[in-house]
Amino acid sequence: MGWVKIPKEHNQMFLELAPTGRGIDTIAMFGGICLTVNGNMTAGTWGRGIMVRLGEADATTVLDEEEGAEAFSPMKNWSNPQYVALPEQVWDDRRQLMRWLDRAVAFTRTLPPKKKKKPAAKKTAKKTAKKTAKKTAKKTAKKTAKKTPAAKKKPAAKKAKPARAKKRA
Repeated sequence: MGWVKIPKEHNQMFLELAPTGRGIDTIAMFGGICLTVNGNMTAGTWGRGIMVRLGEADATTVLDEEEGAEAFSPMKNWSNPQYVALPEQVWDDRRQLMRWLDRAVAFTRTLPPKKKKKPAAKKTAKKTAKKTAKKTAKKTAKKTAKKTPAAKKKPAAKKAKPARAKKRA
């Protein structure tokens, strides 16, 4: 399925129904809300439906048995057999939606926690401005050098011979 804007009411309901507890977080991502367990993606709003992570065997079963379920593929040439996209009808039954979320959380808890990445060093505005100014100055100097014709070389100056010391008589 291609990208479809996620309805705000789906994000609100997702937040209301999302399980809470140790290691469970919600994050905003691409206009939707995602649930993570120990840093691992678990579930999220996607298009008009929802995406859940169930594990390969469980996902295969769901794809075979659940009407409207399809392999979750948010980008061209990307797929993961653990993820399933459930259809829009999943929002009609709050209890069923909670069961899907609980099922996704239960599977994701079996995965090792993701290691946190070190945050990228923030550049200060002052440093960024200095770098930009330097680059601009270099470009301007290069352009000016190209426009100005090369000056004729002057002949090399002759070296003066050292004065000889007078002999004393």
